Amino acid sequence: MPEGEGRTENLEVRETAPERLDVYLARHLSLSRSRAAALIEEGCVTVDGRTPRKSDVVQPGQRITVAIPSPQPATATAEPIPLDIRYEDEALLVVNKPTGMVVHPAPGHLTGTLVNALLHAVSDLSGIGGVLRPGIVHRLDRDTSGLILVAKTEHAQRKLSDAFKHRQIRRRYVTMTWGHLPQQSLTVDAPIGRHPKDRKRMAVVPLGRRAVTRLRVRESWLAAELLEVRLETGRTHQIRVHLAHIGHPVVGDRVYGAGWERGMSGPGHRWALELASRIPRQFLHAWELVFPHPTTGLEVRCRAPLAHDLIPALEWARSHAAS
Repeated sequence: MPEGEGRTENLEVRETAPERLDVYLARHLSLSRSRAAALIEEGCVTVDGRTPRKSDVVQPGQRITVAIPSPQPATATAEPIPLDIRYEDEALLVVNKPTGMVVHPAPGHLTGTLVNALLHAVSDLSGIGGVLRPGIVHRLDRDTSGLILVAKTEHAQRKLSDAFKHRQIRRRYVTMTWGHLPQQSLTVDAPIGRHPKDRKRMAVVPLGRRAVTRLRVRESWLAAELLEVRLETGRTHQIRVHLAHIGHPVVGDRVYGAGWERGMSGPGHRWALELASRIPRQFLHAWELVFPHPTTGLEVRCRAPLAHDLIPALEWARSHAAS
């Protein structure tokens, strides 16, 4: 039966090492562990004809039957929104997300999101977590443009999520920042969590989750620089928070770097004000994504050119580098 339709799987346990039932099913059926556990709790699994618990340990010779229901329709509405798809096959796709587009529907943004667009553009979704939906493997901020990885199948979602967890996926960004780094290459290793006073913002906090960002200067001008950024972890707003933390916020960042250019003194003050007037939003673009394919294991490399709305500011900075 084609993947994505309701189906029944029959398994016979051959392993002798102790293993929980939900772990065993996730491994043999290419499901997430949470999905396997949900199938057990919903009564879709029998072991030797009886209803098991997800924590039961499988035994050699046991016969397991799993009735996997057809995926349910997604709650989001498919919308004919144009997408720049940079790579696609039966397991996944890579989309060049435009600025201003929210990834997931949420209160205040129930339509016009990347998920709404994907539901219309992708015809071979097979169901993730029992729902016909695209598997968003990682996210980008609304006003950050660039590449985002999307799984079509539960197997691809699980494998790509594991690859992210084990830092096997390389993400490179280009950003413009205020001031000058003290050296050409710099690593920021500082924990990130919710801001203690503003829950809508993130901050470097002692009890936050570890976050590592690697920076390299590409171009340097009078009062700003163009950086290449490589993420080793994927915390919310990580690049923007780390750059603000070290005193070099992203140009155009209205949350973590608002008004920074007005505080500059000396010859760079007027230059910075002029650059800021040419920036329509935060200058941050995800330009390269390299990952192991979840089915073949072969390396996939995708790139997206700098978003059009950022090019005029970059060209101005280059033509007035020392003015």
